[in-house]
Amino acid sequence: MPILSEADHARVSEAVTAAEGQTSGEIVTVVTERSDGYTDVSLALAAIVAVTILTLATFFPDPPLDAYAALHGSWNAAWSAGEVFGMAAGLAVVSFLATLGLMALPAIRFRVIPGRIRSLRVEDRAIDLFKVGAERRTHGRTGVLIYISMQEHRAEIVADEAIAAKVSPEVWGEAMVDMLGQIRHGDIAGGLVVGIVDVGKVLAEHFPRDADDTNELPDRLIEL
Repeated sequence: MPILSEADHARVSEAVTAAEGQTSGEIVTVVTERSDGYTDVSLALAAIVAVTILTLATFFPDPPLDAYAALHGSWNAAWSAGEVFGMAAGLAVVSFLATLGLMALPAIRFRVIPGRIRSLRVEDRAIDLFKVGAERRTHGRTGVLIYISMQEHRAEIVADEAIAAKVSPEVWGEAMVDMLGQIRHGDIAGGLVVGIVDVGKVLAEHFPRDADDTNELPDRLIEL
């Protein structure tokens, strides 16, 4: 299912075209549902939960043993060592699988995964996409990627080498604030447009449009 409507796509593309009309820089916009599957994080968390429950069972063995006995309709059961280890293994496996099942639900996964991890994954994904779609693909190395990852609630602005040499990260931070202000109110396309306008002004200041400038990267919004 598309994240944005055709009208929103047209709105963003028009904003890119207008911004690039004042600069030799090139702006690429990308919106994606999520930046990573976080399988490694889910597996690590499931393992931690399983070990934690096993540890608690070591200190408080009666509740799980009584629960297991109740399933078999017996009380005051005398457990052999093999049965105890078997129940411990079963408890660990069930805990591990239950946690993985919960982490498979996006509503839970993106609340449980630490914000720092989400930020790093979004940043890595934005850089990867920039390297593929914009880096060194312009004559003056003046490409900029504006990237939004919906599930993580994160955005990134990545600039090519020539731009990074002249524009400090704080400038992009100001553009980010303006962009996220719109997005937080549910206007994703509006946020992108604001970000494009801000980025376009910066590019126009440092890289004004040449008379023979050509459009080297697509103006259209890319959904992944």
